[in-house]
Amino acid sequence: MKTDAIRNGPGSRSARPRKPGSRGLWLAGFLALLALAGPLPALADGAVATQPQVEVALISAQTAVGQARQIRLGLHFTLAKGWKTYWRSPGDAGYPIAVDWAGSGNLAKADLLWPAPHRFTLFGLDTFGYKDEVVLPVIATLSEPGKPLSIKAHLRYLVCETVCIPYEADLALEIPAGDALPSAQAQLIDRYYAQVPGDGRAQGLTLEQVALAGSDAKPSLEVTARSSLAEFAAPDLIVEAPPGLYFGKPDIQLGDNDKLARFTLPITREATAPALSGATVIVTLTDGIRGLERNVTLTRAAGSGENFSGLLAIVGVALLGGLLLNLMPCVLPVLSLKLLGVAGHGGGEKAHVRLSFLVSAAGVLAAFLLLAAMLAALDAAGLAIGWGIQFQQPLFLAAMALIVTLFAANLMGWFEITLPGWLGSLASDADAAAGRAADRRSLPGYFLTGMLATLLATPCSAPFVGTAVSFALSRGALEIFVIFGAMGLGLALPYLAVAALPGIAVALPRPGRWMIHLRRLLGIALAATAAWLLSVLAGDIGIWGVAILGGLLLAMALALALLHRLPVDKRPLLWGGAAALGIAALALPALISSGPTAQARTQAQAGLAEGWAPFEEARIGALVAQGRTVIVDVTADWCITCLANKTLVLDRPEMKAAFESGKVVTMRADWTRPDEAISRYLARFGRYGIPFNVVYGPKAPEGILLPELLSRDAVLDAIARAGS
Repeated sequence: MKTDAIRNGPGSRSARPRKPGSRGLWLAGFLALLALAGPLPALADGAVATQPQVEVALISAQTAVGQARQIRLGLHFTLAKGWKTYWRSPGDAGYPIAVDWAGSGNLAKADLLWPAPHRFTLFGLDTFGYKDEVVLPVIATLSEPGKPLSIKAHLRYLVCETVCIPYEADLALEIPAGDALPSAQAQLIDRYYAQVPGDGRAQGLTLEQVALAGSDAKPSLEVTARSSLAEFAAPDLIVEAPPGLYFGKPDIQLGDNDKLARFTLPITREATAPALSGATVIVTLTDGIRGLERNVTLTRAAGSGENFSGLLAIVGVALLGGLLLNLMPCVLPVLSLKLLGVAGHGGGEKAHVRLSFLVSAAGVLAAFLLLAAMLAALDAAGLAIGWGIQFQQPLFLAAMALIVTLFAANLMGWFEITLPGWLGSLASDADAAAGRAADRRSLPGYFLTGMLATLLATPCSAPFVGTAVSFALSRGALEIFVIFGAMGLGLALPYLAVAALPGIAVALPRPGRWMIHLRRLLGIALAATAAWLLSVLAGDIGIWGVAILGGLLLAMALALALLHRLPVDKRPLLWGGAAALGIAALALPALISSGPTAQARTQAQAGLAEGWAPFEEARIGALVAQGRTVIVDVTADWCITCLANKTLVLDRPEMKAAFESGKVVTMRADWTRPDEAISRYLARFGRYGIPFNVVYGPKAPEGILLPELLSRDAVLDAIARAGS
């Protein structure tokens, strides 16, 4: 299992500042002779390999595997004074550390992470790597959580001072089963894990502008970065680009009390290199141990994606995206609520129709602002954020299943949602002002319907939604609230349209017995939605856990159905029983540990069962270097748009035949549960939600992004453009 590709081969990214001159050719030739001579074997003793210049150790952050699906490991390099080793893109010379995990036991995959590197300048050449000490964190995903982990790692690496020496080492580490406790190396691994460049928010780093400048004969790249938490101390910028494009050492100017950094990098382009405009590069900003990493599509003018000219433009995009959410597959579970809202006003009064639909729109907006507040709080705490990530949490899924079950029971006529007394008075006043008798039961139902519609819509993405969400989540709290508010307004536009034209609803027949049948039919639709939510939970609590949870919800619904059959004095007891069943349903996911049924659902097994390979980012560069085309599908069980893409496009027999005939390597990343490696992968593209699909190939080593809603032609066209 290869986890790291040597990136100075065909199709690799290049961080070289310029084409090597005579000294660069001399140094490259010297390194080639060393490679021909063969790497020297390291003196390996289990988890440690020692050489006079370097000691390498394979370490773990915990003493036992525990029950988690992922654990943190580390490759700890201790270098003698003056010696260095190399980053994933070494620059003008050298080659990166490479690891092969073949022979490991109970290991589904291992993701090697790279802390922010240093720039070394020698003979006018720039290289990137580490000196003194570094830990490369490793996120190990277990095939069977709870069982012992046996790690075997074969390393190839280069250390240099005035001379360079290539080494190989074989390391092994056994991590037993049992309760996971922090090891003696846990803090060391965590310290370097914090230095792995991500989206930069936790370190207060942002990229404000990345744009091409200069003439065609003498192009350059201009980058503006801001540090909100502290002044820049020693900022640097590294650009990894497709073969044939070389970005020079940046000229750096500081401003705004050293909290603003402007970088200008000269660009050299070979004749065979791709065009600059439209090329995708990886920009890594470092400032000591702080770092930011972002995939950027180069353009001369601020445009879509990362470089929107202003907040107003993205607000328009968010508004349109929210409107289009009404047409996405996720409209199915909430369609019943919208249909009932319109049908229930047949023959009614226009003033009341207007009021009720305005209240529903307010519920939509309130839910979006609630999501914005939650994401802003998580962002401020330095935690991972994204669109729909609440569906990764078993407690949220159980809560949504409970709420949807209550709505289904309400539609079946088993009980009514009523307002508290003080809110009921407000509702009565509002209805009186609208010119009709008070209806204390309507307004809270409409408001909650709007909120539920929003929460059930979040597993979906739509055109423009991914762009708007990515822009918001890569900025600050203000942008998050403004853009999420605009999306909420877009999703609420159908409600607002009926409020503006209430005659649409009034023209329908008056409610009668047909409404009772409609309510029951739509209640069944919501019950099916609750069943879908429970199916997503199966990955955490297993089939038996889902069966128990479903039984608790059904018993709660039946208890509510019996309420109107009992005398008034007996109803509090039944209310208490229904409440106890609901609380038990919420507590169940936390009480049931992931058993063998859930453990069996690893990312590797889920992908291979469908003919897709498990996602391993480090394999992509090597496959592209071999001339292969790679398509990556980031999906999740709770993502309805993802399921639609798989059913209608990716998993169709004709598409599978096209993949096989074109020798396309298909990888699937399962984000149903939190996964740090997948989160970082998405963040490098400036994305914070799914679906996410990208195609790599010899002509597109940085990847071609596909739209949220896939089509057969879009996928095949990207494969053709990326292929050799």
